[in-house]
Amino acid sequence: MLKQRTLRKPVSTTGVGLHTGEKIRLVVHPATADNGIVFERTDCDPVVQIAAHPEAVGDTRLSSCLIAQSAGRDVRVSTVEHLMSALAGLGVDNARIEVHGPEIPILDGSAAPFVYLLQSAGIVEQDRPKRFVRIRRPVEVRDGEGSNAKWARLEPYEGFKLTFSISFDHPAVDQTGQSASVDFGKVPFAKEIARARTFGFMQDVENLRSNGLALGGSMDNAIVMDEFRILNSDGLRYADEFVKHKILDAVGDLYLLGRPIIGAYLAHRSGHALNNRLLRALLADADAWETVTFAGVDPGPDFARLPLTGSLAGAW
Repeated sequence: MLKQRTLRKPVSTTGVGLHTGEKIRLVVHPATADNGIVFERTDCDPVVQIAAHPEAVGDTRLSSCLIAQSAGRDVRVSTVEHLMSALAGLGVDNARIEVHGPEIPILDGSAAPFVYLLQSAGIVEQDRPKRFVRIRRPVEVRDGEGSNAKWARLEPYEGFKLTFSISFDHPAVDQTGQSASVDFGKVPFAKEIARARTFGFMQDVENLRSNGLALGGSMDNAIVMDEFRILNSDGLRYADEFVKHKILDAVGDLYLLGRPIIGAYLAHRSGHALNNRLLRALLADADAWETVTFAGVDPGPDFARLPLTGSLAGAW
């Protein structure tokens, strides 16, 4: 039987929020089977809980932000996608995540520090079957028409595969890979995807900050570009780091479904808003998906049979 997983013990870190610029303390706790991924705003009185779910996403401007109502006001947990991507990459089904502040810390702008943090805590199996969402027929959402269209699609596939293409019309981005396809039954997540950092453009900084975004951004937690080149002295971690970060984001956004997907995700110029629309469209079509578990002689999909221990590069 493919079993659910949680952490062996709590693990914590502190860091700055990419958009708020605030110092944030984060603690990831083990959770009981079937709990799912639940965020807790511990700086609120009383503490506010928000379960990871597509319907909880209320703001998608440059991140996936979960929002709940408490005492007549919105309580937010922003920028959850990198941590969610790491939880997905390690097959963690259940966790209680304390956030002392309105945003998950950005750390280095990738999922790798979260993968390291979770592996440091240790991952254990629980005596309940892991539940998957298997895609039964294609579901697609689009924004725009023709060559300028943005779109995202889920379709049947016996595994978990993501294919993404980007188009930024920027010299530094255009010199790198514009598309990538990753089958996580064959390629390790932490080695090929987790280290890809978020990125931004200097010419956008003033506008973003005037709208309360990117207040904590720097070359320590993002790839930063002027009109022509990458400004980070260490360059890129992958030759196609830009598109791989979009895949990293998509893995995290899709895991807001609350269960791993058995299927293929294909997208062109998609982002957090379209990814969330895709999940909502999927859930609205009861014939497009089913919940499955694996017991007995059925080994389940390759990407889900992860070792409980091992190096960072050993995660899917």
